[in-house]
Amino acid sequence: MKNRDTVFAVLLGLALWQALVVLTAAPHYILPSPWRVAQAAYHSRIIILENAWVTGIEVLLGLVLGTVLGAITAIQLALSKTAERLMLPILVFTQAVPVFALAPLLTLWFGYGMGSKIVMAILIIYFPVTSAFHDGLTRVDQGYRDLAVAMGAGKFQFMRHIQIPNALPSLGTGLKLAAVYAPIGAVIGEWVGASKGLGYLMLLANGRAKIDLMFASLIVLACLTVVLHLAVGRLADRVSRYAQGRATPFES
Repeated sequence: MKNRDTVFAVLLGLALWQALVVLTAAPHYILPSPWRVAQAAYHSRIIILENAWVTGIEVLLGLVLGTVLGAITAIQLALSKTAERLMLPILVFTQAVPVFALAPLLTLWFGYGMGSKIVMAILIIYFPVTSAFHDGLTRVDQGYRDLAVAMGAGKFQFMRHIQIPNALPSLGTGLKLAAVYAPIGAVIGEWVGASKGLGYLMLLANGRAKIDLMFASLIVLACLTVVLHLAVGRLADRVSRYAQGRATPFES
């Protein structure tokens, strides 16, 4: 049923796109038709795939590193009230700084290669992962807390057996958001300065008035994001179910 709905939504979107092209009578260098974009994607499939591979590597590395850093930070905040009081306001304050504005600085510091794009992806997903996981770690049923005190469990045992399994659904929610945000960070980094990647290809196509190729690159990026979101969501759900099934209080 879901697959049928997905196919219907895609076909409806293409039909609306084609109708907009016909009704506005826009020239192809302003709004290309779906068929023209499909042709551009086919004829430029090699260069699109090469650049999609670069962006995909940047996104995956940024997602993994950002998740690890965010999870470690969340655990540290949950273990230490002092760290929570000192660091949490700083983390919230950093969100007032537009991450996009840091892209030129990151390019200056880390160069035009993958490094600056990976760091950009890390920065854009770090807070959602940290915030979601920390929220899950701190929202533990009071009954479990009372049981931990009664059994003389230490904070690390409580963290390992109760807090982390309990917080994995929240971490999964943060990861699903991160899977959507990470490609945005990588592409913005490519827009500022790069020689490869889908963001670079979009700028190159736009500069040469190949709007159909730009649309094709954008659609590939959207597909990459959707696939990543679905894969991360499925993995997060499985890990969450497994961990909750093993959430036996204080066996060791």
